[in-house]
Amino acid sequence: MRLTELLRDALFLLILLQVKHMFADFYLQTPRMLEGRSKYVHFGRAQHALLHAVGSIIALFLVGATLPVVVYILLAEWVVHYHIDWAKGWYSDVVGHTPADAGYWRAFGFDQALHQLTYVAMIWVWAVYGTT
Repeated sequence: MRLTELLRDALFLLILLQVKHMFADFYLQTPRMLEGRSKYVHFGRAQHALLHAVGSIIALFLVGATLPVVVYILLAEWVVHYHIDWAKGWYSDVVGHTPADAGYWRAFGFDQALHQLTYVAMIWVWAVYGTT
């Protein structure tokens, strides 16, 4: 794949991942996914992370990612997303911040930044190993 095509597809993948993230984090979360977030073993969080992974599968296939890379990225994203969200939930419970506190928004921003950096890593893996 030529560099201009790779860059075009990488930017398209980034857009797809951003749209997926918006829906999975802000529109499609259920009460089960949102409650009890500080517990490590949490079925709702597992469902939420799986929702993200499924959305990423669709995005990756739309840019022609190979099946082995899609499977690897899906598993890695599920694990990473689960743990980022658990850490934020645990921290939020420990410090007791609410949306009225600046610390809540710092934790929220850090959580979102980690998710965005995960997408950068996913795009890098796709570009290096998953293009045809």
